[in-house]
Amino acid sequence: MTQNPFLANQTKDNDWRLFLKLIPYLQRNSKILTIGLILLLPLAIAGAVQPLIIGQAVSLLKQEPTWSFLQGKTLTEGINVLVGILLATVAIKLMFASAQGYLVQKLGQEITASVREDLFAHVTSLASRFFDRTPVGKLVTRLTSDVEALGDVFATGAIGVVSDVMSILALIVFMYLEDWRLASILLLMLVPVTALIIYFQAQYRRANYRSREELSKLNSMLQENITGINIVQLFRRERYNSEMYRSINEHYRKAVDKIIFYDSAVSATLEWISLIAIAGMLWIGGVFVLQTTITFGKLSAFILFSQRLFNPLRQFADKFTMFQSGFTAIERITELMSEPIEIKDAVGNLSLQEEIAAKDRIGEIRFENVWFGYKSDEYVLKGLDFTIKPGEKIALVGPTGAGKSSIIRLLCRLYEPSKGRILVDGVDVRDISQAELRRHVGVILQESFLFAGDVQRNITLGDNYDLSAVKQAARLTNIDRFIEDLPDGYHTELRERGTNLSGGQKQLLAFARVAIRNPHILVLDEATASLDVKTEALIQDALDHLLRDRTAIIIAHRLSTIRNVDRIFVLKRGELIESGNHDQLLAIDGLYASLYKLQMLSSS
Repeated sequence: MTQNPFLANQTKDNDWRLFLKLIPYLQRNSKILTIGLILLLPLAIAGAVQPLIIGQAVSLLKQEPTWSFLQGKTLTEGINVLVGILLATVAIKLMFASAQGYLVQKLGQEITASVREDLFAHVTSLASRFFDRTPVGKLVTRLTSDVEALGDVFATGAIGVVSDVMSILALIVFMYLEDWRLASILLLMLVPVTALIIYFQAQYRRANYRSREELSKLNSMLQENITGINIVQLFRRERYNSEMYRSINEHYRKAVDKIIFYDSAVSATLEWISLIAIAGMLWIGGVFVLQTTITFGKLSAFILFSQRLFNPLRQFADKFTMFQSGFTAIERITELMSEPIEIKDAVGNLSLQEEIAAKDRIGEIRFENVWFGYKSDEYVLKGLDFTIKPGEKIALVGPTGAGKSSIIRLLCRLYEPSKGRILVDGVDVRDISQAELRRHVGVILQESFLFAGDVQRNITLGDNYDLSAVKQAARLTNIDRFIEDLPDGYHTELRERGTNLSGGQKQLLAFARVAIRNPHILVLDEATASLDVKTEALIQDALDHLLRDRTAIIIAHRLSTIRNVDRIFVLKRGELIESGNHDQLLAIDGLYASLYKLQMLSSS
């Protein structure tokens, strides 16, 4: 597997180190890069020769000394030769610039695609703890606009800067070959220009970073309001949220204004220096002409040189501005890529299938002194010690916040225990690959998430199950009739988040997802809470089949639905305070009995 270059150094990097992180992506496309760089040489030479050709034409008109191959020719013949050479340089620039531009754009898109894939793969490998603290809009900004800004660095930036540098070097070489004095004067003018560009670009970089942070906030609020639009409208928060959005938008606008200011400052500075350079050439060159130390042709050539010299500089400044946006993007992407992957598969994972192959019954779960907290100093589970036997049906009950869902998340290894260990069939879950563990444990949540796509793909979720297996899972969970009644059956397209299905129908599909995978352990986290009476009756029969010969953990707030389980674990503030079957717990007359009596009173 290719190493992610963004993970090479997690310290705060300067621009050069940030750029070096992209070298591996360039190496993957070295052929395109090499051809693109080779094409720059004829482009630079053709551009640098043109002022000399114009200068020679002026010398011919003024009957001044010219190139040796023009001597002895008539004015018309000499002009025709020079026009032919000039047209040849124009043709070279047109042909090579088109080919080089295409290759540069292609290189930029290849790099953008590679970075986007690496970033997506990294983000989807991060632990749930990261997503608990990171707004979705912020992630979307970094996966979209930041990556696009990074692509622009190569599409019109990096190679373009190399092109501008080569053009400047070619111009300097030809200027010194023509006249070292005027060339030195033009070269000295580059010093203040360089200093001003460095200053303004440093300011631009800081302003650009702030603007992208504000854009992340803007996208986060937009995503939050679209996702929760029903609550926004039901509680009439439209005006309040609009005012909040207006405030964030105003901060973003001000941040962008600063970017525009520093960008304009660079352009204005270059324009000013360019005009001074031309005026300087006219003044000093005019003195040299009067002293007959240079010809009118050389003066004309250097006026054009001064224009040509500052054109690449102006383009370089524009690209440097783009570079600063790109560096900001790399910095932000690096911050995201530097997020550690907390839950990793250990080297040399044990095979759970091999461990359980010799066992008659599988599905044992054991918690050994497990402590866990979403924050390091706040434990939500404290010293849990229990064993669930193979095939046993266990219910977790307790007040809100008692730690029921946290137990499930630890079992599925969405989080790691702070202390202690969890074993499945005698194997520590940290020694089992995540893919194998999650095939072994099937989870049905209270709210099922559906992806855009057809019904069949929402059941298989990318695994290689054929249609017959999908239909069998649907029959097992009693949803085959509902699917067959859809317009295109199993090929019916579902809208985003399954908005063209009812809540109960979406939940039924979640049952089919688990049934097709045939897990050894089944977890139901309030899985029937969103079902109506008719749908719940359908699913109850399916549950009887699903739960048969499987270990099951059931989280339910309606205590009447768990009376027939083998054991009930009662949790309070992260501790296991009672354990037993329904009758035993009622006899103890503890927390479970109080909760049960309270529910019976409220339902009567």
